[in-house]
Amino acid sequence: MRFKVVAKLLGALLILLSLFMLVCGLYDLSLDKSEQTNGFFALSFGGGATFLSGVVFLLLGIGKFEKISRREGIAVVGLGWLFSAFFSAIPFIICEPFAGSGEPKLDIFSAIFEATSGISATGSTNLQNIEAWPKALLLWRGLTQWLGGLGILVIFVAVMSYIGLGARSLFRNESSFQTGEVSVSRIRDTAMVILKIYLLLTIVCGLGLLAMGFTPFDALAHTLTTVSTGGFSPKQDSIGYYSGWGNGWLIELWISAFMLICSVSFLVWVVLLKKRWNRLRSEEEGRFFFGWCVGVSLLIFGGIMITQGGDDWLLILRQAWFNTVSIASSTGYAVADYTMWPAYTEYLLLISVTVGGCSGSTTGGLKVSRFLVILRTSLEEVVRAFRPNKVAGIQINGNRLSADAKRQIISFVVLYILTFFVAVAIVGMMEMNNGIDVDTAFGMVMATMSNAGPGIGNVGPADNFSFVEPWTKLFLSFMMIVGRLELYTIFVLFVPSFWKRY
Repeated sequence: MRFKVVAKLLGALLILLSLFMLVCGLYDLSLDKSEQTNGFFALSFGGGATFLSGVVFLLLGIGKFEKISRREGIAVVGLGWLFSAFFSAIPFIICEPFAGSGEPKLDIFSAIFEATSGISATGSTNLQNIEAWPKALLLWRGLTQWLGGLGILVIFVAVMSYIGLGARSLFRNESSFQTGEVSVSRIRDTAMVILKIYLLLTIVCGLGLLAMGFTPFDALAHTLTTVSTGGFSPKQDSIGYYSGWGNGWLIELWISAFMLICSVSFLVWVVLLKKRWNRLRSEEEGRFFFGWCVGVSLLIFGGIMITQGGDDWLLILRQAWFNTVSIASSTGYAVADYTMWPAYTEYLLLISVTVGGCSGSTTGGLKVSRFLVILRTSLEEVVRAFRPNKVAGIQINGNRLSADAKRQIISFVVLYILTFFVAVAIVGMMEMNNGIDVDTAFGMVMATMSNAGPGIGNVGPADNFSFVEPWTKLFLSFMMIVGRLELYTIFVLFVPSFWKRY
């Protein structure tokens, strides 16, 4: 392990992060004097501290390196996310809510939780009154999700051209993106194309919200957290704030469309830009995800109509569809409190967020491709019970899966489930003084590890994590990054042999 290489890349990453922080600080100065707060100081101080730390790391990594190894790439990705979460928390620690709002100032644990929830595009929050905070901080809160949704390391690879050959190691180990089917000759080029698609979706989504009556700030804040499938809204009632508008149905439809688009692998859009239209016919993940959302929303709609009734069936269908897409894509927006629906609907949504979206997208969860492999492997074994000599194989997106790839996926799913239940037990023990029930402990881990935002129990869509013990918040913050980087990239950092010099 060449620590200078790791230090140099981490330094450049922190400098890039500081620039985004400073932009949000300058936004506070652009507001009317009546709206200006200590947001500028909080963000400029945080940006300055992050920038100086980045310079220190760059100085520690002085030297020319033509290539970084796989181990160094993993170290940069894992530490990069941890460092990004820590430094992103500085403005949350310093900033104060509006006087007289009754909203408490965040302690360091709450600030780290909020920042990690942003940079991991999770969407869980400890803010009890979101609108009691300065707009500049809420903009930073949304921007962290935009950076984390695509993958801050992917953005880093795209804009830092000097990385050169080392870009492959960083891009490959940023868990959301696998480059096997992309024929672009250079990884940096692929990252740049993905970034351009991401920017285009951001612009189109924002312009649509502006046309529907959003203020420029609200349009920007919601756009950043929609295309990232993060779910941080600057409104206390989330998208439900707009549901009563005359065009509320159109707003929900527009936002749900972008949540669906960003739940499909961005590498699919890269391939389509190369006019390989036959890729659409083999895109099983995207079709399955869309079909899943339609099926679950109809089941929820039917259950509500049967058990609770209601004259406005179109409103119920809207709420069922929007909440299903939001949860399945791990965005976490809400237009209704689904804990008030029939009990089985919570568990349908729980399964949805556990499955998650497509690999290579901005979503969380296990990912549809892994779910399909487990489903088809199980079916294959059922058939082999009465036809032991049958030669079978599994295909995903038109590609035949090797035995080794199938073994790796099954191992990952087993480790994911084991990690999940161990985390539930740990949260249960840490929260004994709060007297939480099993559903709430389950919901906390589900919301954070799956990067979903809201959970079930006392952390549903109408609740927040403000009541959670400080050390539990730190543990849940760690689980957000574990889920975002899909276990291995974080767990390997705790293996002593990983850090040995060579």
